[in-house]
Amino acid sequence: MALYKLIVTLLISLCLILPLTQASKFEYCGNKDYAVKVSGVKISPNPVKKGKPATFTISATTSETITGGKLRVDVRYFGFPVYGEYHNLCEETSCPVTGGDFVVSHSQELPGFTPSGSYSLTMKMIDGEGDELTCISFGFHIGSASSVTDI
Repeated sequence: MALYKLIVTLLISLCLILPLTQASKFEYCGNKDYAVKVSGVKISPNPVKKGKPATFTISATTSETITGGKLRVDVRYFGFPVYGEYHNLCEETSCPVTGGDFVVSHSQELPGFTPSGSYSLTMKMIDGEGDELTCISFGFHIGSASSVTDI
């Protein structure tokens, strides 16, 4: 009986945790043959909470060696540009990236005054010479922060 309760508890826990780290659908920005192929995007938590850290994780692969570059991130709210910034690629993944699979991960805390709703994010990966390695776009949702406060 104790084993049954443990299994039920684990299944319920998985059902509660999995939606927080679901993969998001993404699209490439056009019909280019990019050097970096994206295989997945994960947002945690999903939906993103105001005033709480959010992590965007991009899984990708390449046949090239990438020694440096930058990420350009642009965010739109109902189609209007609301935020844009550059990040050093080597601060978001381990450089150099040699051929094969790699992950780009960025965490950021959104201000508490950020409006709830649907957003779209476009991410461009640019190498040290200024060549676009990949460009993807995906949607995400910002919900309210939890009403539970830390003590």
